Amino acid sequence: MKRVVITGAGTVNALANDSVGTYTALQEGQCGIGPLTCRDVDRLNVRVGAEIRGFDPEQHFPRNTLPLLDRFAQIALVAAREAVAYAGLQFDAALGLRAGVIMGTAGGGNLTVDDNYRAVYADGKNRVHPFVVPRLMHNAATSHISMEFGLKGPAFTVSTACASANHAMGQAFQMVRCGMADVMLTGGSEAMLGFGGIKAWEGLRVMARDTCRPFSRDRTGMIQGEGGAVFVFEELEHARARGAPILAEVAGFGLSADAGDIVMPDVDGPVRAMRAALSDAGIAAQDVGYVNAHGTGTAANDRVESQALRVVMRAHLDKLPVSSTKSMHGHIIGGTSAVELLACLMALKDGVIAPTINHTEFDPDCVPDPVPNEARRASVDIVMSNAFAFGGLNAVLVLRRSP
Repeated sequence: MKRVVITGAGTVNALANDSVGTYTALQEGQCGIGPLTCRDVDRLNVRVGAEIRGFDPEQHFPRNTLPLLDRFAQIALVAAREAVAYAGLQFDAALGLRAGVIMGTAGGGNLTVDDNYRAVYADGKNRVHPFVVPRLMHNAATSHISMEFGLKGPAFTVSTACASANHAMGQAFQMVRCGMADVMLTGGSEAMLGFGGIKAWEGLRVMARDTCRPFSRDRTGMIQGEGGAVFVFEELEHARARGAPILAEVAGFGLSADAGDIVMPDVDGPVRAMRAALSDAGIAAQDVGYVNAHGTGTAANDRVESQALRVVMRAHLDKLPVSSTKSMHGHIIGGTSAVELLACLMALKDGVIAPTINHTEFDPDCVPDPVPNEARRASVDIVMSNAFAFGGLNAVLVLRRSP
């Protein structure tokens, strides 16, 4: 089995429009949550979210290509460009045949769907734009990334709700590890901060109306965000041969299904996913130095995830930092675990653990050390990133310090 490393990273999210700015915001405990600006916001009960600010599509794409790109695909393409530039990759014809793309998204072109339902049902129009289908399809971001860089290897999209990006990155990891590709671009993106998307989430009654407070006793729910991140996963010797920067090694991947309730989380499924990831990596639970939790800020998720971590980590959990960066960038649904992987890279390469901000009161039913409110310096060799989705689909990645 080949070893897999990360040689590039890119992102667009509510904290910053690139990875450097995101690292700074994570270290400073900045909050990207604020008032929503979508159309008909006055008809919403939830009027806050983690919107991307200062992102002008016309600065990144020619006007004649924008009709083809929903916001979620724009985010993915810009993030992919940053990741490829950081990695210093040039995809010639030969490498293009040995490189691919796997992206995660839950809603795909959700804003396109919202706009065109409005046009047909509310405005009474009988026609929509001819590119509506290419804009809304879940594989749009994957396809556009593959076309931009000439990647002709394995390419598909994963859609597993809030675990989409981790499932996508886990699949990309396996592709490189088993020799099907030398390089994979992978991650996730999401953009559903429109009227329809927010209204749908309101119906679940899991949304906070002020801010996100994961693991805090007074938490009231999740805050939705938008954004995404893309990474270059590369075979270790291939990366070394070209002198590529190595950010971290992808050590293990675990996944499971609760096979229980469509919305309520379960302890057993996350336990099995975390144990599978550690086993795949050949790493003992007590060697994990940081966990980036799913940590949505809902009463049920935070409690159940904490219980699952206690089962897996046992006494080690008492001294293990476990933070949720959703308190800063919001819950980006299918793209969230991709953005959260940046916090994992920061812990490994910079020795800085991102905090759980907005934390006001410890909850005895939650993790003992949520890294409340301020980032922390620490020497970390192994990190774990959790993603647990509606539908009981769980995906966990384990990363190791750069070899």
